[in-house]
Amino acid sequence: MTIAALFVIGMIVAPAGIVGAAPIPPESTGMKWNPGHYYTIQNWANDDPIYMAKVYKELQETPALRGMQLRYLWGWLEKSPGVYDFSSIDKHLAKLSKMNKRLFIQVQTKSFDAKWKLIPDYLKAPQYEGGAFAYSNWGSSSSVDGHNIKLWNPNVRDRLIALYKALGKRYNSHPNFEGIGMIETAMGQAIKPLTQTQSDKWFDNLIIVHQKMRTFFPNTMTIQEINYPRDYLKKLTTAMVKMGGALGCPDVFPDEPDLNFPGDQYSPPGAYTYFSKLSGTIPIAPTVEKVNYLNSAGKNKGPAPTIQELLVFARDELKSNYIFWQRVPEYVDNVLEVMNFTKQKSTPSGGLASGCPSVYPSCIRN
Repeated sequence: MTIAALFVIGMIVAPAGIVGAAPIPPESTGMKWNPGHYYTIQNWANDDPIYMAKVYKELQETPALRGMQLRYLWGWLEKSPGVYDFSSIDKHLAKLSKMNKRLFIQVQTKSFDAKWKLIPDYLKAPQYEGGAFAYSNWGSSSSVDGHNIKLWNPNVRDRLIALYKALGKRYNSHPNFEGIGMIETAMGQAIKPLTQTQSDKWFDNLIIVHQKMRTFFPNTMTIQEINYPRDYLKKLTTAMVKMGGALGCPDVFPDEPDLNFPGDQYSPPGAYTYFSKLSGTIPIAPTVEKVNYLNSAGKNKGPAPTIQELLVFARDELKSNYIFWQRVPEYVDNVLEVMNFTKQKSTPSGGLASGCPSVYPSCIRN
């Protein structure tokens, strides 16, 4: 059934023909809930025809892979104030729907390369304080490794909220649009150090954005990736439970001390402690990135784990409902081998916890 023949978002006309099952009824309080294993697509490859042809072939041939996550920079989606281009999302959602697979997207508000177009050009205006700040991974003033948005600025916050409102209006009711996420909480070490007030307001506004997302996506998972800084994680995760959000993490590092830190009287716990604690209450959905295939801990420390070891840690220690596996060409054969093990093929969730989280009134499975 064609859910919509034509959509107009701002001034961008998206392609017709997003195909899928009947849309979620507007009055429904149920949450789309199809836990399991999903691909995460490398940023540069969303519309690479050779790479994506392989992705769709592997999805078709691998029942344990229930769909994929695509990541989009904010600057890719919004061309000018209120003018959005969702054509890439529409294209992939239509293809996945025909295969009875599902789509997650992540709106990236942090870049990992200084050359990436992170934000729309209009956000560089004075009322947005330039929109983004430069950061370095190692705190060096001479090396810019990327940018992060100035979310402490209420005008930046409100423009991000407007983007999610447009996305929610378009995709919440689509049964194959499984979820939408925000990038990691690690802000990066700003080249120009942030004030305490800026940092505090950044996280306050992050919570406000998520609260709005929950209203725009009442039937769809909204995920926040958490990792650092630890001082803000309790406040953030408490808010996510209250509003019914989901927890993700940009890495699965079995041996990373900071992420596994249990907490003590001097320092708050690491991100991973919240996953097992909150499993069953809200969705848990970490991501296995390329760096996780290389080392068991951050900063190139620890041996290279096997795919099975990463799976066991994410499944049994983090208590995951969803796992996103970055599709890296060098490791894809190993991931597919594990996805074809009996345990991953024997249940729709691929062996992951599948119970409806208690924070949801009900779950919609299809």
